[in-house]
Formats: sequence, C-alpha cells, structure tokens
Amino acid sequence: MKNILKRQYKRIVILSSALLVLSLSSSCSSDYLETDPTTAVSEESAYSSASNLMAIINGMHRDMYYRQNNSQGQNGQGGIMIMMDALGEDLVFPSTGNNWYISTVRWQDQVNENGSNDFYPFQFYYALIRNANLVIANGPSVPTPNAADAATVKQAIAEAYAFRAFSYYMLVQLYGKRYVPNSTNSQLGVPIRLVANEVPLARNTVEEVYTQINSDIAEALTRLSGSRPTKSHFNDKVVLGLRARVALTQGNYALAASSAALARAGFTLMNNATYTSGFNNLEGNGEWMWGATIIADQTDYFGNFGAYMSRNYNSTNIRQAPKAMNSKLYAMFPNTDVRKKLVDQTGQHTALALPSNYSKFPYTSQKFLSVSFSDSRLDVPYMRAAEMYLIEAEAKARLGDEAGSKLIFFDFAKNRNPDYIGPTTTGAAYITEILNSRRMELWGEGFRFLDLKRLNQGLDRTGANHSSVVVNNVLTVANTDNRWEYLIPRAEINANPLIVQNPL
Repeated sequence: MKNILKRQYKRIVILSSALLVLSLSSSCSSDYLETDPTTAVSEESAYSSASNLMAIINGMHRDMYYRQNNSQGQNGQGGIMIMMDALGEDLVFPSTGNNWYISTVRWQDQVNENGSNDFYPFQFYYALIRNANLVIANGPSVPTPNAADAATVKQAIAEAYAFRAFSYYMLVQLYGKRYVPNSTNSQLGVPIRLVANEVPLARNTVEEVYTQINSDIAEALTRLSGSRPTKSHFNDKVVLGLRARVALTQGNYALAASSAALARAGFTLMNNATYTSGFNNLEGNGEWMWGATIIADQTDYFGNFGAYMSRNYNSTNIRQAPKAMNSKLYAMFPNTDVRKKLVDQTGQHTALALPSNYSKFPYTSQKFLSVSFSDSRLDVPYMRAAEMYLIEAEAKARLGDEAGSKLIFFDFAKNRNPDYIGPTTTGAAYITEILNSRRMELWGEGFRFLDLKRLNQGLDRTGANHSSVVVNNVLTVANTDNRWEYLIPRAEINANPLIVQNPL
C-alpha cells in the first residue's frame, strides 16, 4: 500500500481481513479538522512529520460523521447511532416515509449477511482500526525536532489507541453475544486485528476482545491530558467516559462509577434553556464532552445526522417521517421535566413554524434542530456529562451504595426537573427509575439497542405509538433471540476462511 491519504471524498470497500483504507486529509488551518481536500500523499510522507501523522487522526474524526459510500443513510457514527435506536422501542417511526432505516426498525438488517446495513458497521469500525494500527505502529518513528512536534505525536498515538478501543467496543457489542458479568465469556466476539495486514484471523472470544479494549484504554490514558484541538478529539476525560461505558457493560460497577465521576469533572449540566435550544452546539455547551461539528464546506447535505433526526430540515425523510418518542416513556415523566418539552403530543410544533407540507404526528420530537430548513447540519453528540451521571448512579446502586447513588441521581434529575423532590423508590424499582431516566435523556443518541442487550432485556414496543405497518409487526423480541447478534457479513466470510458465522 503506497498511498493511504487519498482525496477526501473517495471511499474504498473495507473488510477486516482485506486491505483497509480510509480517506484522510491534511490539516492546514486551525478550523475544525481539515478544510481542504488533499491530493494523494505517500505512506512515507504520512509518517515524515508530526502534522502529517495528526492528519490521519483528523481524517478519522471526519469519517466519524461523513458518508462512507453512496448510501446517504450510512453517515459515519451518526448513522449507526440512528440504527441502534431504530432497533429499540423508544425511537418511533410514525411513517415509513422514504424508507430510510425502515429495514432496521423491522429487525431485518442484522439477519441479512449480504445486506448493506449488516456490512456497514463492520466496514466502518475495522477501517478506523486499520488506521489506528498504522498510527500506533509508525508514530514512534516520526521525527520530533521540537517539543511541539513531540506533543503532537503523543496525542496522535493516544487518540489511535482510543479509536481502536472505541471501535472494538462497538464491534463486539454488535457482532458478538452480550457480555455476561462473572462468567468466562468464551462466546465468539470479533477478530482482534492489531497489525495493518491482510492475514486471515479467527474470531476472538468476547472476553479477549474486552481485555484488548481495556488495554487500549489504559494505553490512551497514559498519553492523554485534558488538552485537545477541539471537542471532536479525544482527551483524558472522554477516554475515562469510554472506560465507564465499558465497565458498566462488563458489570465492573466500582470502576464504572469511579471512571464516570472522573470523566464528568469539569463538565456542567446544561440549564433548561440550553436543553431546549436544539442539541446542536458542541463547543458552546459545557455538558458536551465529545462529538462532531460539521463545518459548512464539509456538509453531507442529505447524509447528515440532522437530515434524519432533526425536526426542521427540509428533507423528504423529515417531512414524511419525523421521529417520535415512545408514548409510554413520555407518560412516565411529569410535565415539569424539561425533557418532555422537546416532545409535542400534538405534533404541530407551532414554535418552529413548520411548512404545511411537513407531516404531523403525535409525540414527535424537536430535540435535534438543524441550522435551518435548508441546512441539515447539527453537531452530533457522542458523549455528554449526563450519561456519566447516569452511569455513576446506576453503578453505585448495583454496588449496594443506594444512598450514594441517590445523591448523584438527585443532582442530575433536579437539573432536568426543578420540581423533583428525590427518588422515593428503593432496590430494583430505584434502578428501574434510573434506567427510565436514561432512556428519556439519551433518546436519539444511539444507546437503546445496546442497553437492552447489556441488560439482557427483550424488546417490547407494545401499547405505545408504534405503527404495526411500519415495524412490520415486530413489536416484541425475546432476549434469547439470535437477532441480538448481527450476522458476520458474507463479504468478510468470503475473504476470511477462518471466520465463523453467528447462528441464524
């Protein structure tokens, strides 16, 4: 492989066991990531300077929000976030609209090994892993003639470890069986690829994958500080937040609680006015820890997260299939909770002055607002301090420290509902209260399918505002159903003779 830095807009098919290439760009200003496409840069040039090494990391961050191929619904991490919530019960599609993500809603994607949406997450995360591997392998040999270059190289290598941990965490949750705390977890996960080559690899166990994830997190934390170019990049707090997520999934509640507390330090919960302003300001919102800002000359138009999840962008999908909240979830919370103010029971959204050709459905949400009717950009949230409060509260409760948990949960819930007087439940009922608040808080941010899998709960869409036509009568799915594991893509099986398919 001689050229790893291609023009920004070129995309190449990616497999875990085949040649993996991501489009990357050189960073030539202080603006968010790169602002200009670059011509091909040789691999040798990529590792000839600290700035070129960081260009690889910048390109990886850009690929987190940019379309990877010709499918506008496969728009980086944002597209996968939509898929994760479309598989759950809390994000409601009141209409099929122009059919984006409807196959996901119907639980058809993950059982079609030849399907684009089964392949896409596999492709996306292994591409990030390959480039992380290249940075990790070659970064130590990059010349560092001064302290600034040394710091840049250190940051780039640290972010590569963080990217690899994040990518394997997503892959093993999707393509492997759930992690079962206090067991051997010998069930099949995904291949662990630590070298950027094409050698076929068998699937590692779920336990082995999590061991690698935690090792990469630890490596990242030895190199990271609180400084970073923008909130799109990793710093120590974001990686601590990732460690909290992983620990919660593994049932390591002590580590989850302590990591979440460290991660959110310095990030303040947003006030109610900010909460209702559109969830679209990464740098200006003190609660947002990590996310993507899409600058005007890098917009993907109908491929942006906001083209599907905002309430105001003038796309066919938004006009015909605005996203709604589960009516049962909505009913769990008092009207004084600011999170309910993002949902219109009538669907009219009069304050937004929606044009007459926008379909109106009950319980549609205006949590996400794009720049304008004609501009689909909005900042994509990957991690917020609110999540850390909820992780800490849940973890402490599961550890038996209910008093400590309630102190954390009260601070969080009081911010969202000024009339909140504190939890009155105990035991399992109190944990359910935390989990329901998590559902409400993180609606639309890509957590629900993974939470259901982590908690070993089945899907239950009954009694809410789901259309049986839209969901194709997929209203319940038992926690024992094989569809909780995505099939390994057929393209990977064809390329890798050592791979084993998940059961159908």
